[in-house]
Amino acid sequence: MLPIALSELVQIFRNRLVLVTSFIMPVAIAAFFIYRHELFASVGSLGYIAAIVMFTVGAFGLYTTTVTTLASRRQNLFLKRLRSTAIGDAGILSGLLLPVTVIALVQVVVILVVLAVVAGGPDNVVLLAAAVVSMLVMMLGLGLATAGLTNSPEHAQVTTLPVSIGTIAVASWVGIAGTEELTLVKRLLPGGSATELVVNAWNGGVAVTDSLLLLAPTLAWVIVAVTLASRMFRWEPRR
Repeated sequence: MLPIALSELVQIFRNRLVLVTSFIMPVAIAAFFIYRHELFASVGSLGYIAAIVMFTVGAFGLYTTTVTTLASRRQNLFLKRLRSTAIGDAGILSGLLLPVTVIALVQVVVILVVLAVVAGGPDNVVLLAAAVVSMLVMMLGLGLATAGLTNSPEHAQVTTLPVSIGTIAVASWVGIAGTEELTLVKRLLPGGSATELVVNAWNGGVAVTDSLLLLAPTLAWVIVAVTLASRMFRWEPRR
């Protein structure tokens, strides 16, 4: 697994498109939100800003790169060649996705630390960590599922748009409007409960047990995504 991960890390830094989507775009958006944190906090809250920057990295950094990477490796038959080796399917996918996952995690942590230094830290770091991890796992699962519908890296620019834009839109909706109205709908949408958990973790004022229950919808999306991925993912190019 580790040789695959190291090879994939080299490929990431050689691919300009991946560098833009994984690094430049999320960092630029996060920097803008942090720089104007007083304005955005007046619209939503600091928890809202934390949720938006978290999902920006998750959507454009982790999710989009996951789909693009797997589509590219399938198209050039690299997945097929790896599958002929002694490494199992789980080891292959873990090796391919480990670098981008670690990069996304580091980005989220650094960005949230900067936000905490600039604007004030979260009320509950443990809850915030749970929200970050659950979000990353969900976006990985959705990436695997979307990769099954994506024929090429170029096609990924289209197939990733609904989830990328959708999760950020849900995060904005929940972060600004809260969940006092349409509570169930907002929590069941992908990203809704994770956003509420981030807001609670950062702003405080909500019982820990009540906040932990918000992990359930996100984990449910993980199960749905993995189930879809197991049925739709292809190791060879579609004929």
